[in-house]
This record gives sequence, structure tokens and C-alpha cells, in this order.
Amino acid sequence: MQRPLTCVEICAGAGGQALGLALAGFIHVALVEFELDYCKILKMNRPEWNVVCADVRDFDGKPYQGVDLLAGGVPCPPFSVAGKQLGKEDERDLFPEAIRLIKEMKPRAIMLENVKGFLNTNFDDYRKQILKSIEKLGYYTQIKLLNACDFGVPQLRPRVVIVGIRNDENGFFSYPKGQQGCAPTVGKILYDLMAENKWEGAKKWAQEANKIAPTLVGGSKKHGGPDLGPVRARNAWAELGVDGRGVANNAPEPNFVGMPRLTSRMLARIQGFPDTWTFGQKKTTACRMIGNAFPPPVAQAIGEKIKECLEYDGINSQSEISLSQAII
Repeated sequence: MQRPLTCVEICAGAGGQALGLALAGFIHVALVEFELDYCKILKMNRPEWNVVCADVRDFDGKPYQGVDLLAGGVPCPPFSVAGKQLGKEDERDLFPEAIRLIKEMKPRAIMLENVKGFLNTNFDDYRKQILKSIEKLGYYTQIKLLNACDFGVPQLRPRVVIVGIRNDENGFFSYPKGQQGCAPTVGKILYDLMAENKWEGAKKWAQEANKIAPTLVGGSKKHGGPDLGPVRARNAWAELGVDGRGVANNAPEPNFVGMPRLTSRMLARIQGFPDTWTFGQKKTTACRMIGNAFPPPVAQAIGEKIKECLEYDGINSQSEISLSQAII
């Protein structure tokens, strides 16, 4: 019987990447997250997870040496077009911490994701420096831009994913290919939620919301309430018959007239979360969690390819970390 593959995840957020990797077959022995609200949500959804609510800068990776996978979505504002794109000069850049943890843990594989802006030419030198640092620690690295809609997520959401495989592994990693055009439209995926209060216009709305969604945004906890982003994003939502100036508490009532607003549950479904995944009672916080998440179906697809690589020889004897740490 093969031993389950283990994972440590940093910057775990509300659990999008973690859920996808769990569905791919990885057992999380630690999830590191700084924000208390996010930590509570992780424990609420998966009580069995070992959630370490701490700054990743203070997290010691040495007790987890030998883990199969180190994963994480290091903060994107340093590279996002929505921010100032300060890169390594941004205090929120945690790539140096990820590299420190790789050195301490010596995982068999690495998965780090970030925004499309990370590929901008002004970050060429820093990106090459990061990849070279990982390679010097004994890894073969690859980097690729993947779009969530190619994995069934009804949203235009490009993300950069770095994967590193330790040089002493026998398997070879290749990115999942995905399939263009496989994602359902916004109308199709949200029709039942829009109609749950018997809105008479739900069917017509669903027929006209016949495209995938623009990129969901999480925004910053420092700015305003929940909405669907800046003017350009709101205009894209308006083309789908959605009022992006705010987020609703409930689906439209039977006689509602006009453009409906999405609920946080609708946003979560667009991001690829199952309806069973809760984000708490605070709407503003929930929308920020959802908008900043990594879509679980994409994480699952990548995780399955990493798992396939690590299990190439059918033996997991190199994994030394104890599963008992998952219930610390």
C-alpha cells in the first residue's frame, strides 16, 4: 500500500489551493496563514488540518524536513497590475521566505503560484534570480501561465505557476494541458442560485449571461466594502447582466427588476469552490477571501500531475515526515 503524499502550504488564504491539492491526494501536515479570519475559515472547513496562524517569516520549516510538497500562493500585490508593482522592493514579497523554507524542508516538489504580472519584463531579472536560487538548492524548475477557464472554472483568471522537482526524483513533471472552451457560462453555473428565491427573470438572465466571468478581485482589507472591482471590471460584469457596484446578501426576489448583484456564494462558485465551503458571516471578508483565492480545480489538476511525477517509481520511501503532525 502506497503511503499518502504530504504537503506543507504557506500563505494558505481561505484554502483554495489547499482544497485542490487535497482533492489531488495530498495530506496537509501544516498550513501557514497570517490573517486570523482566514485561519478560522480553514479550521471551520477542515477541522483536521494543522493550521499554523503565524507570519511565514516566523515559521520554522526544519521540523517538516522530508515533506513531499511545499506549496503556496505568495502575496501577489508586489507583481499585480492593480498595485504599484514594486516587486522585490515590496515588503509583502515573500519569495525569499519560500526559498528559505525550501532549503530547510528539502521537499521532493515545490508549487508556487502568482499573478500574470509576475511575467512582466520589468521583473525578468528577479524572476530569473528566484528560479536560479531554487535550482541551486537541487531542483529542476518550470514556470507556466495557466488560465482557470481551461480547467472548468467559469472565469478569465490567468495565474503563473512555478513547479520544482528535486533532482533525485525519477519522475518528470509536465503541466496539465486543460481544454479551451470547457468552462460553463456564468448564466449556466449560477442559474439555480439566481432562481432560488423564485425570481421570474432568472431564466432570461441566465440565457443572456452567456460568457465566462472576468477575473474576480479580492481587493485590500484597507479599502471599502465588497464589490466586483474597478470600472473596467464592472463594465465587463454589466455585459453579463450583473451589477458589480456591490455584493448582495440574497438572490433576487420574485418581482425583482434590473441587474442583479451576485452573492458571496455565487462568487465562490465562479471561483471553483464547492457550495459546502464556508467563508463565514462577514460579507466583506468573505468576498476578499474568495477574490484572492486560487481556484481549487486548477490546483487539483496541477497537484495530480505532481503526484503522478512523485509516484513514478511506485515508492514513497523518500517521504520521511510523520502524518501524525497533521493533528498537532
